[in-house]
This record gives sequence, structure tokens and C-alpha cells, in this order.
Amino acid sequence: MRKSRLGWIAATALLVVAGVVCLCSTEKDDSEEAHRRAIMNGYKVFAPSIPDTLTFAGESVPLATYYVREGLDNELIVNMYRQSSTVLYFKRASRYFPVIEPILKKNGIPSDFKYLCVIESGLTNATSPAKAQGFWQFIASTGANYGLMVNDEIDMRDNLAASTEAACKYLRSLYNKFHSWTAAAAAYNCGENGLARRIDRQGTDVYYDIWLNTETSRYVYRILAIKLIMQNPRQYGYYLRKCDLYQPVPTRKATLSGQNIDLYQFARSHGTNYKMLRMLNPWIKTDMLKNKANKTYTVDLPVENGTLYRTLTKGKKDTGLLTTI
Repeated sequence: MRKSRLGWIAATALLVVAGVVCLCSTEKDDSEEAHRRAIMNGYKVFAPSIPDTLTFAGESVPLATYYVREGLDNELIVNMYRQSSTVLYFKRASRYFPVIEPILKKNGIPSDFKYLCVIESGLTNATSPAKAQGFWQFIASTGANYGLMVNDEIDMRDNLAASTEAACKYLRSLYNKFHSWTAAAAAYNCGENGLARRIDRQGTDVYYDIWLNTETSRYVYRILAIKLIMQNPRQYGYYLRKCDLYQPVPTRKATLSGQNIDLYQFARSHGTNYKMLRMLNPWIKTDMLKNKANKTYTVDLPVENGTLYRTLTKGKKDTGLLTTI
């Protein structure tokens, strides 16, 4: 009787354990299945659309060539799914394109080159490992060749208007040499001598057919990808409202002249603070401007201090979706 009872207890225990194992297994299966369904129904990744035709600066892109189409596809995927950076491009472009576009137009440079500025710096005064600086990423020597002052106190590569003027001169010189805006863009990246050597050795001056280093071989495709995304945001999954964009900062002009100028005092005497002075004039690199050459500079100051956000957003309540930029 005792053995029988012990056997019954053991059998019952085994059944309970088996049931728990079965239950756990079922719950796990259900959980995994639910997880799979959630991914299928709630998370989707799409390949980007590639247009039938495309131009850069009015020049046709040969999308029928497989490596051209796939090169563009690669850069579209990279930039379409680099959401944080690309959203910031949209936001900054609203503030800075109104400065860049008129200067390009005045100098006869195609508007598509504003997207070159985007891929160069993300529309920031970035510094590269090679010490290129500013929105247009000039190295000091090239900047100086095109009229940009660079010293310990002043770096005009970080002056957006001045550096855009310099970029226009440089791009025009590259176009005059290569007779193609696409080649000019490539030379902006790898240097005119580097591109000229490759053209001479390979016997073709068509950018898309030249064997280039990795960065330059991707360069124009990156510009084209940013152009497509920024001109067709919803087609590539970007739903920004107009009110999400950074607005141009209303400014007034003031003059910096003389020597040994205390910029803390200068800011206070002009009704603003030192930080605002430096934010609006990033080309200033010091707090005490010795100015030994006794040059005169024009600086931007805010039209109001302390209430700039309200100034920027006044009358900007339109929340309609962005359709192009």
C-alpha cells in the first residue's frame, strides 16, 4: 500500500511537471508567434523609389547604367534611413538655404549645389579631420585663394555668406576647366588635379564612367540622394510640419572697428550678450579682437534679445506638411 501510494505521488508529480513544461512551451510559442506577427504588421522597411529620369545641375544622370542606378540606390538607402541626420538637414535648410540660394543664383551657379553644401557639412560649421572648415569645407589655403581671411582671430570660412561667395568662385573655375557641373562637383571633393589625372589616364571625362576613390565615387550620388529626399520628403518617409523647421534669425547690422576690442563689452554695449554675438558670428574666434591690421568688420546682432523664439515663431503657426525644400 505504501509503495503504491508513493508510486501514485511520483506519477502525479511527473504529470504536473510535464504539464508545466508543456504550458511553458505553448506560452513561448505563442509569444514568439505574436512577436513575429507584430514585426510583420507593425514594422516595415521599404526600398526607396528611384525616378525614371534625374538631372544634376541640368545634366542628365545615366540611370540606365546598372552601376549608376545601384550607386544612387545605395546612397538613397543610407540617407533615407539615417533619420536623425536627415531630419536635421530639413530643419537647418529652412534657415540657411535662404542665404545660400540667392548667392548661387547671383553667381550663375546651379541651385543643385546647395545640396553639395548639405553633404559637405550637414549645414553646420563643421571641422574635418583634414582641418577643412565651415559649411563649404574649405581648407585654409583654398579659402585664402578665394578671398577668405583665416587667422587666429577671424576665420571667414565660418561666415556663410562670404564662404558661399568663395565656393561660387571655386565651382565656376572648376566648371571652366572640366566643362561639366557634375565633374566640377567631383573635383570639389577630390581636387582638380586628382580628377584631371584620372580623366587623362582613363580616357573619359564622364564622372559616372571614371574609376575613382571610394569617397569621390559616392560623392555625386550622395548629392543626388539628398536632392531627391529633400525635394520629395513624403515619398521617402519624412513628414515634417512647416512649423518644425528652424526659421531665419532676424538680425541687425553693427560695425566692429579699431583695435583691442573687448567683445564682452561690445556685446553688452549693443544690447545683447557675448554668446549671442558668437552664435550669430561664428567666424569670430576670440573674445579680444586685437585687429592689428585695423580692419572693419560687419557683425550680425539679434533684433531682440531674450525673446527671439517668439520673434522667430510669430505668424508661423501653419502646421501644414512640408512638400519640398
